[in-house]
Amino acid sequence: MSRSHRIAVAMSGGVDSSVAAALLAEQAHGVFGVMMRLWVEPGGANRCCSPQDVAAARRVAAHLGIPFYVLDMQAPFREHVVEGFLRGYAQGLTPNPCIECNRMIRWTLLLREALALGADQMATGHYARLQPNGNELLLLRGADPAKDQSYVLSVLDQAQLQRAVFPLGTMTKAQVRAEARRRKLPVAERSESQDLCFLGGGDYREFLIRHQPGNGLPGPIVNTEGRPVGTHSGLANYTIGQRKGIGVSAPQPLYVVHKDPESRTLTVGPRSELGRMAFEIAPVHWIAGRPPSEGSPLEVQVRYRAPQVECHVSPLADGGARVDLARPLPDVTPGQSAVFYSGEVCLGSGVITP
Repeated sequence: MSRSHRIAVAMSGGVDSSVAAALLAEQAHGVFGVMMRLWVEPGGANRCCSPQDVAAARRVAAHLGIPFYVLDMQAPFREHVVEGFLRGYAQGLTPNPCIECNRMIRWTLLLREALALGADQMATGHYARLQPNGNELLLLRGADPAKDQSYVLSVLDQAQLQRAVFPLGTMTKAQVRAEARRRKLPVAERSESQDLCFLGGGDYREFLIRHQPGNGLPGPIVNTEGRPVGTHSGLANYTIGQRKGIGVSAPQPLYVVHKDPESRTLTVGPRSELGRMAFEIAPVHWIAGRPPSEGSPLEVQVRYRAPQVECHVSPLADGGARVDLARPLPDVTPGQSAVFYSGEVCLGSGVITP
């Protein structure tokens, strides 16, 4: 890497992005930190950019001797991520805000700001790898299967990957933590949170009801034959595949199999009703800019930590695609992303449609 090469590091005050910054600062002179100020409800604190997080990132930058900038992304974050999250639930979907944040906020708007500040590339603390393949770059799973984050990066394109740097891709979380301690980074012992950042530690169902009271209105629970079996406490309180907390007694366990926001109806059924052999996605995004060749072996992952299943993808006239599975999956959830792989290579993704 050229010593004159300038790299912006997206920092959050956490151990991953801090170690990424530390590794790069040892390799190049032109490293600087950038941090996003994201939207949160008045009086709350966004988990990705609370005052404590900003202070922690600033301390790390000072420790490394690199410049540090805080960029205001509150308005676009609310528009693209929070409002999209609310719209999805209003339509009976279960969206993944982290994927939209990576697509629009981090790898579009933040990257644009980083380049305007003079960066040639932008690095993050994601656990993923890049591999040259001719004139293209392949996005590969991170070496640590417990931390692999290629799933949320499946929305990137070649232009974005050409600007991307993932210093932690070949490391395990334990190694990253050890590197933070060895370098005496002030965030070496900081814990992690898996909650949605804009909830500020609160419950997503309460957030939905505050912003869309209709999500908290009761409605009928019916079985898959349409027969009423109970009353629910608001569709926001349930997710596809949920078994516990439905509040309906039956000889066999019941699961949530469908939500209809128009009639506020929750449909439940036995586990056998959950298994799907096919579903549709729209739109479809291929990282290479084109679909894989016909007959290529593909696997699909329908949630961040779901197992991979062999599949076949057929394009549809509307720009979407049909995904046929080699075995039934019980957790195919409209609004979530279906991400496609060929071995370790992440090929692209699409949002599961109702």
